Amino acid sequence: MFGDYVYIPSTSKTLINHFAELANKTVEKFNLPEDSLVVDIGSNDGTLLKFFKTHKVKVLGIEPATNIAKLAEASGIETINDFFGQRTALKVVDDKGKAKVITGTNVFAHVNDLDDFLKGIDILLEDNGIFIIEVPYLPDLLEKIEFDTIYHEHLSYFSIKPLATLFKKFKMEIFDVERIGIHGGSIRVFVKKASAPGPVSESVTNLLALEQEHKLDSIETYLTFATEVASIKERLIELLKRLKSEGKRIVGYGAAAKGNILLNYCKIGTDILDYIVDNIPYKQGRYTPGMHIPVVPEERITQDRPDYALILAWNFAKEIMAKQQKYRELGGQFILPIPNPQII
Repeated sequence: MFGDYVYIPSTSKTLINHFAELANKTVEKFNLPEDSLVVDIGSNDGTLLKFFKTHKVKVLGIEPATNIAKLAEASGIETINDFFGQRTALKVVDDKGKAKVITGTNVFAHVNDLDDFLKGIDILLEDNGIFIIEVPYLPDLLEKIEFDTIYHEHLSYFSIKPLATLFKKFKMEIFDVERIGIHGGSIRVFVKKASAPGPVSESVTNLLALEQEHKLDSIETYLTFATEVASIKERLIELLKRLKSEGKRIVGYGAAAKGNILLNYCKIGTDILDYIVDNIPYKQGRYTPGMHIPVVPEERITQDRPDYALILAWNFAKEIMAKQQKYRELGGQFILPIPNPQII
């Protein structure tokens, strides 16, 4: 799955701004010397590392997707085309030395062998180094009913309590956490080796208390979530079928993985959506898995002027709607599927 990957962050202004903030804040917060080594795991096309590079630190990407690793290399970001674990960590230490900062944005939840991954972090990270991960936050997923983010690529749905237990197993500890809005609600988790000095922020205890309040350890929480998911399905299908019965033309916007979960769960196919527009060239000319809806360049939406566009990549809804102001001026309207199916 990760050998030939089709998701590229540099096509999104939202992600570009997010990565710029992460790099700048990390350099400032930890006062990184210019000779520091920053390693990004799951580095994709090198977007995050480009911002680190402007601060004169040494950067290295580790990216398993061959097609995307080549893009990063071509743009000047040295990239190891491989998965991360103990073996890769030893190779980097031999070649480059240990890292002051290791980042992993939306990669940690994809990892099957977390033990091997964290043993690799222990090998690669300096004794006083910082490991930063960003993952979708389970309370946000439940509260906003983001069921379409539950799919094969995401193996874990994290909250602070189990993360703290996991890191403790490898003699590491969470010392700070930030809640961030990206991808429908995520957490940025700062981890250090337990032997390293420094206080633990009250943000950690605050979120542990929040998780207890949300009853994440109760099956009732998830049964309620399931009922809400079924309700969204029913209301979304009802809305789309009503619009089709009125003779309206509807397309999808964003051939996202989460979009495919929504389409397959709700059985939305070409009887409802004529096509799906997307700005990533790798996706264009293909079909969505399961429902087999054609994916076309996003320019098609202003040329064709369908009545409605169902936003499947809802985590970028604001950016999409701002970008497609011309489509809206031509009379087009957007539909948001979750948490409450509605026409915008």
